[in-house]
Amino acid sequence: MIKAGSIDKGTCLLMKNAPYLVVEREFVNPGKGSAFVRLKLKSLTTGQTLQETIKTNDNVEEAAVADRRAQYMYADATDYHFMDTENYEQFAVPREGMEDKQYYLQENHTYFVTEWEGKVIEIKIPYKIVLEVTEAHEALKGDTVTGATKTVVLETGLSVRVPIFIKQGEKVMINTESNEYVERVNT
Repeated sequence: MIKAGSIDKGTCLLMKNAPYLVVEREFVNPGKGSAFVRLKLKSLTTGQTLQETIKTNDNVEEAAVADRRAQYMYADATDYHFMDTENYEQFAVPREGMEDKQYYLQENHTYFVTEWEGKVIEIKIPYKIVLEVTEAHEALKGDTVTGATKTVVLETGLSVRVPIFIKQGEKVMINTESNEYVERVNT
């Protein structure tokens, strides 16, 4: 149990029998009455958001979630396969509910996976990643009228809009939250 006044951004709480991550926290001390915190929470199992207001002296239960480093190995029709980097144990994470992760998982890269009650509930993808362009059409003279961008396909199958100067074989940085091009990466 944790006092509501001690809750920080990034804390995992057990609300409605499910783990929620504190995304935003606001402390309010009104002129009359007792102080309270306004919380914006994100469900780690469904992704839904929840707004809660709790008095600072009330107790809230912390969720017992654990992060562990795991190397992504491969995917099959139903699961993503990982290997724990400490004990080399291999385990599978069901694709169901995490289909959007497929465009950012790269073989032999290490990620943090969040577990709750022995089940993986989240694969933490970095905010920005670098991927290689595998399909890119050549820009035609006069294409600048349409905003000087084109659609390319990256090594994981993700399609994104990039500037027309990007060519096949180049590496680009992608924002994983918005699926948008950030910059070309020179290696």
